[in-house]
Parts: sequence; C-alpha cells; structure tokens
Amino acid sequence: MRRDVFQAIADPTRREIIHLLSQHPLHLNAVAEHFDISRPAVSKHIRILTECGLVTIRQQGRERQCIADLGKLKEVAEWATQYRAFWNKKFDALDAYLAKAQKPAKGKK
Repeated sequence: MRRDVFQAIADPTRREIIHLLSQHPLHLNAVAEHFDISRPAVSKHIRILTECGLVTIRQQGRERQCIADLGKLKEVAEWATQYRAFWNKKFDALDAYLAKAQKPAKGKK
C-alpha cells in the first residue's frame, strides 16, 4: 500500500521520528530507544514513513540504518502555503480591530 506524506505527519510519534532522523541517520534500535513504545510499534511507524518516502532503510551488516529523506515534505509546505495568505489576512484584520478597540473614544479619558 502506497501512503501519502500527510498520513505520515498525522501521527505525533512519526513526526518525532522524522525530527530525530533529520538530525542524523540512526539504526532502528537507536530510534526505538527514544520512545516508550515497543520496538515492533516503532518498526511499524518506520514502515509507514518508508512507504510515504520520508525514510529510507539501508542495510549495514545485521543493522538497518534509517535515513530521513525530507524532500517529500515540500508537498506539505506547498499545500500549507496556499492557506498562509488567508490566515495573514485574518490576523491583519484582527490586529486592526484590536488596535481600534484599544484607542479611547474622542472626548473620553
């Protein structure tokens, strides 16, 4: 099953794994040591990240090294960008409203 990058980042554990691996590649056991969940659960998260194209696995002897491939996150950034202008307008309107509400009315102290 091919998953998309949005499925990968939907889970906080997977987001933390992405963050860990963005710092430097880690062996699967080293990734698992950072979490209070079972190693099979971490392996499942890694499998999903691999299916989404955010992590690649390189076999090094008996160990499997997990390497972040963050290029797919560009898809998320592009998707979010389309909403940035919308939210900037909303925040600008809120700033203007608050500035107006904080000004004392003429003739009042």
